[in-house]
Amino acid sequence: MRLHIDVLGSLHMVWGAFGVLTGVSLGILAAGTRAALAGGAFGVGERAAVSLLVIGAVLLAAGGVAAALTGWGLRRRVGRARLASLILAVPNLVLVPFGTALGVYTLWVLLNDDARRAFGRRPRVVAP
Repeated sequence: MRLHIDVLGSLHMVWGAFGVLTGVSLGILAAGTRAALAGGAFGVGERAAVSLLVIGAVLLAAGGVAAALTGWGLRRRVGRARLASLILAVPNLVLVPFGTALGVYTLWVLLNDDARRAFGRRPRVVAP
């Protein structure tokens, strides 16, 4: 199970890097759009478009940083990283195809009793 946890940590770091890169590129697109519109009429629709691009860029970059830090914590067996990874797995399930695969793999690996022991947690008690 330790191998699966290490692989999962690496996958979260890669997923986080893609999130940060996507956020940065969306931020550059927002800045370019704002600069292109500065010379002409800058109405409500244009402001809304630039605002949506900025909001998307910030959310993607923040999510990418969170995923990368979670992956780093998983590889070092930090207990909070397990919980953070389980929380991040839920929204990842709707990001087809890689996010879905990562979310399912995260749930499969981290809800296992061996993984719970690796993070210093007691195994689940099964009622008789």
